[in-house]
Amino acid sequence: MRLGAARLTGKGYYYAFLAGAKKILENQKELNRINVFPVPDADTGSNLASTVRAIIERVRPHRSYKVTSTAIAAAALEGARGNSGVIFAQFLYGLGAESRGSHELSLSHFGESVRGAVRYMYEAIAEPKEGTMITVIRRWAESLSSPNEESESFLKALTRAHARAVEALQETRFKLEAMRRAGVVDAGSKGMVLFLEGMLEFLRKPSHKKILSAAKEAIEIEETAEVPTGEVGLRYCTEGLIKPRPDGPGAALDREGLKRAIEGFGDSLVVAGSSESLRFHIHTDKPEELFFKLRNEGRIVFQKADDMLRQHQAAHDRKWPIAVVTDSACDLPAEVLDRYQVHVVPLGLNFGDSPYLDKLTITPDQFYRMLDEQPEFPKTAQPGPRVFESLYTNLAAHYDSIIAVQLASKLSGTYSTSLAAARRVSERTGKRISVVDSRTLSGALGLLVHRVVRLVEAGRSHDEVVAEAERLVPKAKILVGVRTLKYMVRGGRVSPMAGAAARLLNLKPVVSLKETGESKIFDKAFSQRGILTKILRHLARDARTAGIRDYCVLHAHNPGDAHAYAGEVEAVIGAKPAFTMDISPAIGLNAGVGAVAISFLLEG
Repeated sequence: MRLGAARLTGKGYYYAFLAGAKKILENQKELNRINVFPVPDADTGSNLASTVRAIIERVRPHRSYKVTSTAIAAAALEGARGNSGVIFAQFLYGLGAESRGSHELSLSHFGESVRGAVRYMYEAIAEPKEGTMITVIRRWAESLSSPNEESESFLKALTRAHARAVEALQETRFKLEAMRRAGVVDAGSKGMVLFLEGMLEFLRKPSHKKILSAAKEAIEIEETAEVPTGEVGLRYCTEGLIKPRPDGPGAALDREGLKRAIEGFGDSLVVAGSSESLRFHIHTDKPEELFFKLRNEGRIVFQKADDMLRQHQAAHDRKWPIAVVTDSACDLPAEVLDRYQVHVVPLGLNFGDSPYLDKLTITPDQFYRMLDEQPEFPKTAQPGPRVFESLYTNLAAHYDSIIAVQLASKLSGTYSTSLAAARRVSERTGKRISVVDSRTLSGALGLLVHRVVRLVEAGRSHDEVVAEAERLVPKAKILVGVRTLKYMVRGGRVSPMAGAAARLLNLKPVVSLKETGESKIFDKAFSQRGILTKILRHLARDARTAGIRDYCVLHAHNPGDAHAYAGEVEAVIGAKPAFTMDISPAIGLNAGVGAVAISFLLEG
């Protein structure tokens, strides 16, 4: 796009967008620092950066404005993150929708399209709040849609409109109580002004090579001074991407209908997109109920539920200088995880083409109900590299060091993914990040993590905590009493013939793990009582020879047997269990409904 150009092409839009995105990427740490609205969770910069990075990765320049704007809009809806990201994505979607099939746009046509895009943006938000990024975008669009003269260039018009956006940004300092109290401008609004500023800088001094290289770089988040903030209300920043079901009733999605279905679950609701693809964002305390309700609205191809309370604690209310991380294969009660501010990365659970996040967007109760109802057997999916890299980058900005204790490496790639991400972030930030292979899962992993956080609470050093965790790994044990092999057969871990033979013999295995972390058949019985007898006999022997420090009882939708087990184990060991709870669905899908497990830590 030339300095005095009178028409906007697809390539001009693309490179100007990259320049704006570069400005956001360079300033994401400052945007995180001043993030106090709608929730003070220090992630507006990260969310905007994630949104524009998704566009950078997926879109290639095309000379047609229609083709480029449509591609940017689609990539924005697919990759949007957070309240600010989804709002920005809907504005970009509006720009694409208002292109009217044009390969080039005049300034007046572009002005009309941005005014139309503002309408799309406001319609997507359940309760628009002035004094935020929507005000800045609207004021910018209003100025741009009223050129001073017919022959005015894009550069001159965008310079004038940028000045209006800056004025609107400064006004956000006083419009809402959150910004007045913190003495900052709105973070999303500042992100938009920076984006517009980057576009202007490119128009004044174009450098395609510099823009292409810089925009693709991952900009790390560095430690910054903190802005005092209030408390987090609704806990989970929840998002989903819905597409029509090919075999469902009707081929189109209903944006207003989806908005009505969601709005009772929380606040900060935005529903962006079209009849072919809808992206929603809401702050809620019940993401699992929300996604369960929406499961028949279409294909939910993406789910997210970020814990804003834990993000706020990391940025503003840390209890200790060491952050502790685990994954959702770790079974620990929610109150323990909250007390010690443990960061939990969810594993994926896929029912056919519907992905869920273990323990976040699906509860054990919902999971075990669906396990028997759904024709497809669910599959687990390890968290992706970006999930760990984003978490470690964020934590490194606030903590002195990080210790992660992960699901057994022989059972999942979660450990290796976590380790690789930790090395990259540690190299960039200089912060120590240690990743421990627990070589176990479920309650045994939970007992290990519980021991780690208590050592952190006691003030032990990073090296001391890691050394003790490594020492305890071979002492963490689990014994799982499997009621039926039906689920192992459905999951392909046991052949149908072996499953049929076991059913005829009423054979019930006790499953455990080798010291390397691989699963094994530990023992077998021919009744539920026989399983308990075998487990009790083994626990009694371990209690005599090595001593049992802590133990817990887990169950797969079977609280009655779990409490019966707990009573009998207490009689053998002489102590109550540390906790009794539902086993992680990511583990229970193979053990199956009715399974009961005992996890314990040996003393000696």
